[in-house]
Amino acid sequence: METRRHQSPTLLWWFGTGTLATALLVVSFPVAAASHDVPVLVAFLAATAQAGSLPLALVRPVEAVALQFGSVIVWSVAAPVRLGVLWPMSVPATIALTLFVGVIALRQSWRYALAVWWGSVLLLILLALLDPRGRTIEDAADVVVAHTVGSVLLVIAALVWRYWAGIQRQLADARRDIAVEQSERAVAEERTRIARELHDVVAHSISVIHMQATSASYRIEDINPESRAEFVRIADGARSTIREMRQLLAVLRDENADPSLAPVPGLDRLDDLVESTRQAGVPLRLTLSPVPALPGPVSMAGFRIVQEALSNVIRHAPGARTDVVVDCGPDAVEIEVVNEAPAADSMLTTPGGHGLPGMRERVRLVGGSLETGPTDDGGYRVYARLPRGVD
Repeated sequence: METRRHQSPTLLWWFGTGTLATALLVVSFPVAAASHDVPVLVAFLAATAQAGSLPLALVRPVEAVALQFGSVIVWSVAAPVRLGVLWPMSVPATIALTLFVGVIALRQSWRYALAVWWGSVLLLILLALLDPRGRTIEDAADVVVAHTVGSVLLVIAALVWRYWAGIQRQLADARRDIAVEQSERAVAEERTRIARELHDVVAHSISVIHMQATSASYRIEDINPESRAEFVRIADGARSTIREMRQLLAVLRDENADPSLAPVPGLDRLDDLVESTRQAGVPLRLTLSPVPALPGPVSMAGFRIVQEALSNVIRHAPGARTDVVVDCGPDAVEIEVVNEAPAADSMLTTPGGHGLPGMRERVRLVGGSLETGPTDDGGYRVYARLPRGVD
């Protein structure tokens, strides 16, 4: 018969089947020995085999079926021919057989579960029809009907529950796949955005080099031919570099996006960002040391980190008091954005979307470090350290 291997049974499964087995053994053994006049040793062995088949079904379903059906045969043969005694099994033994079929239905394939159910019913009928001591199917009717109805209801319930659990697992897997895809897409979009901004920064610097190299022969008096030719080569190289950058950037451009003519933002534009955030209803305090001349990627990354952190405050902790500290030291730029706990009618959550992925990508680009996480008072802290030595 076909069975399907599931994942290893959990501690809950072992505890549940073990508890049922213990309870059935404690009840079935004395009932069979005292009320059904089954020999004590036979009653103990049969009750132990029948109860033990429940946890055994978790890992050895074929052996468990053989043990369970064998114990049913023992009950049928050992039960005395006496009026008022249920046959071919006692009530506890009938319950054990029914629960066994339910465990099989929960752990194995539906084909195997139906085969075990059909086999258990057929076994009871055959025991009644082939009893050597003359008992008939009418004598076994109560047990056969009770087991047939109870076990079929358990099988149906188990199959419905497994179908519903399978759908829930598929939905959970789909949600996880979507979350991973969205995260990867957010990282890719942020990298594209960074690449476009870096193009603007680098293209400006190369354009200045091109302009200076082109005008050198007019600005410098008595320039020798070798130097003039060198400046020409520099200008040609800069012009070629700009052309190649534009061709590469065309691959990253969004055809549906409108071209932006605004300058690339840097730390020198933090005042405008802070003012717009205050207008959005965030009590904000900015502590900014004098901003020296910084490499374009560092200044741009610092501005974007503050921008994303404040956007997260607006989305997840509206109205929370926020402190922004930017310290431009001799070796690195340190940025810290800390907001207090949100108001009672809002909920602080971990920033999602492009916020944290964007910060990580920008920090990684300039070789810095990033720390994010909730504070002890229920707020949130973003800290970034950006080395200034970026070429």
